[in-house]
Amino acid sequence: MAYYITEKCIGCTMCARLCPVAAISGEKKERHEINKKRCVECGVCGRACPQGAINAPDGTAAVQVPRSKWKKPVIDTSVCSACAMCVAVCTAGALEIKKPEKRGDIYVHAILANPKKCVGCSLCQRECPLEAITMKEAE
Repeated sequence: MAYYITEKCIGCTMCARLCPVAAISGEKKERHEINKKRCVECGVCGRACPQGAINAPDGTAAVQVPRSKWKKPVIDTSVCSACAMCVAVCTAGALEIKKPEKRGDIYVHAILANPKKCVGCSLCQRECPLEAITMKEAE
């Protein structure tokens, strides 16, 4: 299943601009559509929609959530191996691998370098092979 857009859509493009996998298309001021094959069910579109025009896969209406309340990745640096799989999957460009602090420093790990770019899609968490990432609401 996938999220879907209802007739309440006014074509504001907010959902399409934030979708981390480019699953949403449509013309401005016209109803948008979600490509069911591309949707990863992250819920970003529903959290962002100011019109309440997006339904979750179970048919319930997604609720708009202020961006300040969106969950962000928290990296357990004792587990992270700096494999960069999370960085590669982050289309928003929010994650990076920490630069070594000095020559010979091997204690590098992923960091949320650009928190304002993060859309809270949790693709980084899903992709992490070591389960070093959890999603938590901003404090």
